Amino acid sequence: MKKYLLIVSVALAALCGSAAKPYKVSILGDSYSTFERHVQPDTNYVWYFDGENKPERTDVNALGDTWWSQFIHDTGFELVKNNSFSGSTICHTGYNGEDYSGRSFITRMHYLGNPDIILVFGATNDLWANVPLEADSTLTDPLYAFRPAMKELVTGLPALYPGAKIYFMLNDEIGGDVRDIIIEECDRQRIPVLRLESIDKRMGHPSKAGMAEINRQLKEFLRIE
Repeated sequence: MKKYLLIVSVALAALCGSAAKPYKVSILGDSYSTFERHVQPDTNYVWYFDGENKPERTDVNALGDTWWSQFIHDTGFELVKNNSFSGSTICHTGYNGEDYSGRSFITRMHYLGNPDIILVFGATNDLWANVPLEADSTLTDPLYAFRPAMKELVTGLPALYPGAKIYFMLNDEIGGDVRDIIIEECDRQRIPVLRLESIDKRMGHPSKAGMAEINRQLKEFLRIE
């Protein structure tokens, strides 16, 4: 953990060393990072809608309630692209074994613009959908399994965006083998992992209080006041 914090501190010091321009951020996410009319492309499914929602579903009713909008506001950074898709998985396998290759993280990682910072917030649906963890003879493509897809993600992003700093945001409810694989594969590529803690949720999704806590923990992780 200490080496990760050192990496983060050095990386952010380099990024924030110049006041000449705001640094550009792209988000690669799932429902936790969506908001109506604020995902690109706008055909991506969203969980959070503008205006009043069913209280049992969420109390996140405004763009400013989202963790990422708060983060951009607080840091003064520029949002380049929020390529988040509700229900999406890291790998190509989705719920009920359906083919999610059109919405998977490893497909969408090619469409993040030209960011200085990439925030990856996913794998919750891989856990919930109980996707295959390891490739075996039943799969026609190893990227339909979680570990090969995570490896593709953490090796592919630095290759696609060689100048960007990449961070993985780990949902606090992800445990077991999925959590272990995320940490192992990120560690191999020296990608820092923010291990979120105690995020308040409704129907499995961050509430308004949960969103604020994600923003707080992210800024603390990146050593941003």
